[in-house]
Amino acid sequence: MKRKEFLRKGVIGLGSIVALPTAITSCNKEEMDIEIAGGESGSCDLSPSETKGPFPIKSPADLVRANIISDREGIPLLLTLTVQDLNNNCEPMAGVLVDVWHCDSDGNYSEYGGTGMQSTNYTSAHFLRGRQATDANGQVSFITIYPGWYPSRAPHIHLEVLSSSGQSLLVSQIAFPEDVSKTVYDTDHYHGDFDTSNTRDNVFSDSLEDNMGSITGNTTDGYTLTHTIVVAA
Repeated sequence: MKRKEFLRKGVIGLGSIVALPTAITSCNKEEMDIEIAGGESGSCDLSPSETKGPFPIKSPADLVRANIISDREGIPLLLTLTVQDLNNNCEPMAGVLVDVWHCDSDGNYSEYGGTGMQSTNYTSAHFLRGRQATDANGQVSFITIYPGWYPSRAPHIHLEVLSSSGQSLLVSQIAFPEDVSKTVYDTDHYHGDFDTSNTRDNVFSDSLEDNMGSITGNTTDGYTLTHTIVVAA
């Protein structure tokens, strides 16, 4: 099964995308292997520590899942993250927890709302949030949609890496290439171009190179984003 075909299914029906483990095992290994960033063993830099708020996951242990789309609509995104340990020659970390969360195509977060920060009330919803444990290669993958944006922030995804016992190792964020975001936001379901560039964003302005995700794909077949997170365990 080609990754292109896998993502296209998400365009047809986002709410019924096949479970990620099934999709991965049906693909050729060479298609799904993600090259671990950082070059040779022992060469990597600690990932930037960024703010967790203002809409962090409230109960991540209840959201262990690969498909985090729920009922949201947008361009499909396959997100694959690799976690490395700075204090162990940048070796991949197996068995650590990775939480991810981001806004929907309209810029709204689940689990929050009804306030001045977000007028739409989604306090009882849990879309676009999830947790997984890394595999033997230090990787997790989530099926989601390309995030939207909201005023004063560039497009982004939040993440937190925790030990298997729940100790926080790093909170960070992932940035998106602006040309890709402009293309996505010109499609249906999104509410126009973002108002804050990466370089003017108060989170990314001093660490953009280390926050930037690597993305491939298109609006017809969907996108794949990979990113390596380096923690000091």
